[in-house]
Amino acid sequence: MTNQEKQHQKMTTTPVPRLVVQLGIPTTISMLITSVYNMADTYFVSQLGTSASGAVGVVFSLMAVFQAVGFTLGMGSGSLISRRLGEKNKDAADRSAASAFYLSLAFGVCITALGSVLIRPLMHLLGATDTILPYAVDYGRYIIIGAPIICASFVLNNILRAEGKSALAMIGLCTGGVLNLGFDPLLIFKAGLGTAGAAIATLISQCVSFLLLLSMFLTHRSGISLHPKHIERSVRLYLEIIRCGLPSFCRQGLASISTVLLNRQAAHYGMAEGMARFADAAAARAFGDAAVASMSIVSKVFMFMLCVALGIGQGFMPVAGYNYGAKEYGRVRKAYRFTVLLSFVLMSGLAAVIFALSPQLVSLFRRDDPAVIEIGALAMRLQCVAMPLQTVIVPTNMIHQALGRSWESTLLSACRQGIFFIPLILLLPLATGLLGVQVTQAAADVLTFAVSIPFALRFFRNLAKEEKM
Repeated sequence: MTNQEKQHQKMTTTPVPRLVVQLGIPTTISMLITSVYNMADTYFVSQLGTSASGAVGVVFSLMAVFQAVGFTLGMGSGSLISRRLGEKNKDAADRSAASAFYLSLAFGVCITALGSVLIRPLMHLLGATDTILPYAVDYGRYIIIGAPIICASFVLNNILRAEGKSALAMIGLCTGGVLNLGFDPLLIFKAGLGTAGAAIATLISQCVSFLLLLSMFLTHRSGISLHPKHIERSVRLYLEIIRCGLPSFCRQGLASISTVLLNRQAAHYGMAEGMARFADAAAARAFGDAAVASMSIVSKVFMFMLCVALGIGQGFMPVAGYNYGAKEYGRVRKAYRFTVLLSFVLMSGLAAVIFALSPQLVSLFRRDDPAVIEIGALAMRLQCVAMPLQTVIVPTNMIHQALGRSWESTLLSACRQGIFFIPLILLLPLATGLLGVQVTQAAADVLTFAVSIPFALRFFRNLAKEEKM
């Protein structure tokens, strides 16, 4: 058999639990490492002060835009690649991959050109206060330069996962993550570059990751070709990639918007809380910066936890896509059930540990700022309570996306960070002040879980009908 035939046999005959774990573990490790070096930026920059720490949260919403582009094209093409490989149509898989890769580079160049010109008003728009703005500009300038590399890396990563080679994707991402951990203290403190040093460290690590991921294709360790000859001339394929990737765009794009709103509401209601506690205006502004910094820290730790569910879910996606393309519907059903069960066990245990250690975890970032610890610990515990619900939300969303159920998946993606989060972050603080900011994400997760259940039941009823045809 050819390598492609061996891969097809592996994806359609290996026992489902073993296959999900084999693909999910490297993906989970990749995402955890990525999350760790995002938290490393937050940790090392936080040593420069509370305002500097808040700058990382502000720029994080900008990086969510890069992720929106990369994941839209990467997971959109990945959904097509898995199903086409399941159908043994390699040419169509190559065309999807090459078209998404070069389009991501083009989008990234546009983002760099526009963002470099408008960086100061952009940082203000993303929620930077006057005291946070200088740090956000220093940090964001270099992140914007890396937009083409970051967007394209997400596409390469998802293509490798889509063909069932998540271990190769892990090598590229983890190497960059380890380098970032080493460069952060060196450039921030030793070189005296401050927040700019953290951004340069991230940029270097992203470039290394990109080159390693690209080498998997150039050395034919991947079965997919990115040769320019495979670039699709027809608009139809690009529309299909975007349609399949629309849930990711919705998820990541709304994450960016929700982070901006979170920063703005945290700053506003944090300052209002500070005014109620302190007579001094400077102390009130400092409390507002503490609220932004604490919610940034909580977001990073929460993403670290969520990486477990997302990693297992992304290991599950090619299993579902391959087997659906091969008409092995029973394996699709079994893969979903196993993914939910495994995620629930892992996420529940992790949430319990984080809940117990929330004050200590927040203090790792800003030990000398009791306001950050106070605000962050409560927000983190509230999110831990809702964390086990992700074990149904994530697989339900991903199975719809993997099988090309774009509109259903888009709606589910929009719930958590958009349909529920945006109204809640605007309304809850009106009634409860800063507490409303802290509880919004947990409340949005509960509502998204409630919506996911009927979607999952409907999907499997329809799958049973297809099985009988």
